Amino acid sequence: MNGRRPRGFTLVEVLIAVGITAVVGAMALGAFQRSHAARVAVEEQDERVSGARGALGRMAREVSSAFLSEHFDRIRYRDRPTVFKGRDGGDRDSLLFATMAHTRGVRDARESDQSVVEYYVDADPEAPGEYALFRREKVRLDDEPDRGGTKAVLVRHVTGFDVTYWDWQKQEWSRDWSTAPGDRTLLPTRVKMKLVLKMPDGKDRSFETQARIAIVRPLDF
Repeated sequence: MNGRRPRGFTLVEVLIAVGITAVVGAMALGAFQRSHAARVAVEEQDERVSGARGALGRMAREVSSAFLSEHFDRIRYRDRPTVFKGRDGGDRDSLLFATMAHTRGVRDARESDQSVVEYYVDADPEAPGEYALFRREKVRLDDEPDRGGTKAVLVRHVTGFDVTYWDWQKQEWSRDWSTAPGDRTLLPTRVKMKLVLKMPDGKDRSFETQARIAIVRPLDF
């Protein structure tokens, strides 16, 4: 029999093994962190894309049901309470209109399918330095359509909101539209809406849709 004792690891070999293990662990951790960051970025991008598309879909549905009506209490109201006002604000347009697309959130609520809706861009209260697209809705029509109602953030990280209106009489796109007394008495046949969001990578991405308004002449019955 060989009487020599089994040879163990020297201190240098142990240190080398520990060093290799640490390097491999650091590489694995770095790869995991990069993979996690990429997954989070993709999820944030998908969330913003789906949010923009959902917002445009909702706006298109409500704008397509916009209307004007000459049927109102002329003793109580001096001017008709139904409106359609699109204001050109550069990259922060706004749109106020009466629509028949209201849905009741509470069963048996004393509300109809008519409401006044406004879309506009304002500072995001939860993200200093950024802007959001807000939606305001007033479920009862009155002589102050630009006041009252409830508002909520529709989509965040907004860098641009542009709305144009198809003037079917002039056959051209208009930057604004108003049915206030003394202005137009008809609605545009189409409304084009462009929403620009800042993506997680810092770049802007545009989303567009169009809404076709079914009733362009004021209802009179």
